[in-house]
Amino acid sequence: MSQDLGYIDVGGKSVAIAGLEIILAEMISLQIVEEKQLKTELLRRVRPNNYIPASAEKEYAEALLREYKKTIGQDVSEQPGELTIKILGPGCASCERLASEVRSVLAKLQLPASVEHVRDPVAIARYGLLATPALIIAGQVRASGGVPSREKIKKWLEEFC
Repeated sequence: MSQDLGYIDVGGKSVAIAGLEIILAEMISLQIVEEKQLKTELLRRVRPNNYIPASAEKEYAEALLREYKKTIGQDVSEQPGELTIKILGPGCASCERLASEVRSVLAKLQLPASVEHVRDPVAIARYGLLATPALIIAGQVRASGGVPSREKIKKWLEEFC
């Protein structure tokens, strides 16, 4: 049985979660407001089809809660001083190449950042962009419709060093 994969950022790494969209929709219908209860229920629903290491359970719970909040339209404030980078695109070869280039430049600069690959067409449409892949750094659209050169990405990211 094939399940749709959703992606969450766990400890700075993009992790695939089988059935994430369905789980989030079910959670919305439950209308749970208490964060501890939300985390517990999210983990309970994710575990049957996804491996969650015991040592990373807390990080997964936080990441799932963050994704849930994004889904219901709540503002998800990043850690103060944390650089947030978003790659917008359906997961095509160009999108994956852009993500790889960004991660490569971040590693070279030794710059910590949260990198999120937004694949959901509805979420992408909210940015009003006409072409993907797109690169958003610290809330600013830096590129759309192609993969910028590594040098260009480096120049943009150096602003945060």
